[in-house]
Amino acid sequence: MFRTEKVLVLRETRFRESDRILTVLTAEAGKKTLAAHGALSKKSRIAAATQQLTYSELTLFEKGGRLSVREGVVLEGFPGLRTELERFALGCYIAECLELFSTEDQPEPELMQLGLNCLYALSEGLADCRKVKAAFELRLMAEEGYAPMDAVCRKCGSRQIPLPVFLTEDGSFLCGSCARDFYGLQMTDLSLAALRHILHAPARRILAFRIPEEDMRILARAAERWLLHCAERKLPTLDYYNMLRTEQNYG
Repeated sequence: MFRTEKVLVLRETRFRESDRILTVLTAEAGKKTLAAHGALSKKSRIAAATQQLTYSELTLFEKGGRLSVREGVVLEGFPGLRTELERFALGCYIAECLELFSTEDQPEPELMQLGLNCLYALSEGLADCRKVKAAFELRLMAEEGYAPMDAVCRKCGSRQIPLPVFLTEDGSFLCGSCARDFYGLQMTDLSLAALRHILHAPARRILAFRIPEEDMRILARAAERWLLHCAERKLPTLDYYNMLRTEQNYG
């Protein structure tokens, strides 16, 4: 049986001499594993459409519960990701997170749209890497039901949360007055405002904010710590991305 799917290729693994095994994300059926026979051969017509970090329309053949790629057309190749190592590394991190938090045979339209929007912004240089990364991490956690509890101070109920402290062990916030006996990440009013924007803005507007450099640094730290807490595991692509940034800053 043949069918057509629009997919975001999250991971590709070489299999035998010229085949690829793909992990893809679809809006309608979540995460899927596909076989792309001959994708690595020189004359393959599906080579481009089955590359990692490519949004493609694939014609699939299903037999015995297994899916294989017969034809493919690239809908968006995100070329800007392949011109700069830092951007490509961040793209791979986004893909690893989408693979980790998505589910097979479960519709994932919000995750698909989030991934496509962030990869496009990264590819086109619409925002810098740190901003895209923080927005992706926080919105991904919100879509998966792990949104930080940003509405009020956990202890006194204050909505303003002056001198906010983010408790990454449970995702709650304390105001400065209530945080004296707690250890957490000291944030600023602007970094908290940006976090709230990312969590609650329409999907296409999550990058529509500006904050000073120091506030952005704090926001990025909070977003990464919260995702790692929720993931409960190390992410190799994140380690590689952070290594690249360290080398660029101090190399």
